[in-house]
Amino acid sequence: MSVVRVLVVDDSALMRRHLVQLLQDERGLEVQSARNGEEALTLVDSFDPHVVTLDVNMPQMDGITCLARIMVGSPRPVIMVSSITEAGAEATLQALSLGALDYVQKPGGTISLSIEQVAAELIAKIRMAAKSGRRGGRALAAPAPAPIAPRPRAVTPAPARPAPRAARIGEDPPGLVLIGVSTGGPHVLEQILPALPAGLPWPVLVAQHMPRSFTGVFARRLDKLCALSVSEVTTQTDLTPGTIHIARGDADMLVVRRNGGLFVTSVPSSEAHAWHPSVTRLVESAAEHVPVDRLLCVQLTGMGDDGAEAMATLKRQGARTIAQNEDTCAVFGMPNELIRRGGATAVLPTGAIAAQITLWLNPASLRRAS
Repeated sequence: MSVVRVLVVDDSALMRRHLVQLLQDERGLEVQSARNGEEALTLVDSFDPHVVTLDVNMPQMDGITCLARIMVGSPRPVIMVSSITEAGAEATLQALSLGALDYVQKPGGTISLSIEQVAAELIAKIRMAAKSGRRGGRALAAPAPAPIAPRPRAVTPAPARPAPRAARIGEDPPGLVLIGVSTGGPHVLEQILPALPAGLPWPVLVAQHMPRSFTGVFARRLDKLCALSVSEVTTQTDLTPGTIHIARGDADMLVVRRNGGLFVTSVPSSEAHAWHPSVTRLVESAAEHVPVDRLLCVQLTGMGDDGAEAMATLKRQGARTIAQNEDTCAVFGMPNELIRRGGATAVLPTGAIAAQITLWLNPASLRRAS
């Protein structure tokens, strides 16, 4: 077994000691620690870690500044260790957009007790990060192929956001775009969703594996970037064109039919599913109420196979599907599982996905597909 070098960066002596001890007890990990960002940068050069765990709030040089310096000078996988507060969520999302691969929530309360609750998650993510290679979470750029269609057309997002069109009573949306994503997702979604035009005719539903304290902050962040209206789903919500719905963390998002209308709602997470918000439950619930030729599924970066079989089944029944390609994934697990099952209509780099969605949803393309 090859040794994985890990650098733990945290200004708390107690937190550093616990993290270092936990990691040193794991076979195949070699660990060093730093008290702040300045020490971390020195050890990045001398220790050359495969993976860095980085606290967000530190004196002298905070985690965000340190991360930016690492990504420019010597990029490698970085896992942020963040508090569950709104400020911690904001800082973590900023770190993910700068290139951090993933994050874990910082234990609270009595550290000696609560640290054990995150140890398994942290170790799993360190091993996953080490396998991802010597780059950070920021996906490598790749040339975007032309969108798949008989007559591709240039896509220009609308500069202004119109108010979402209210559906008439009993009227369903024309179709749904379903997106599943996990590790590396926030950075990828911040590239794809803002590139969707304001006039997109189908609502977009996103299941991003993320804790509850993060999804509301993430939805508000995306809402500032996108031409479409973005919101976190916490209660039963209308499905109307011009909207993006982010599943609430630590819960599952389902498409439901009530009182003759189609809605999206948040429900308690299912113990039968390993990841939450569950991509599988979202896709299967949509298929219960919407014709398969009016579903467009997108599988993005992430560990595991959540949603892969459900999307592959819909593709065999006539739905269109997109898998993010390996070169632009932080972790190729979820898209690769879709591809392996023969479930991808198109395999595309991050930069081509929004254009392909938009092209497939233009009226001429929809008429050809029906």
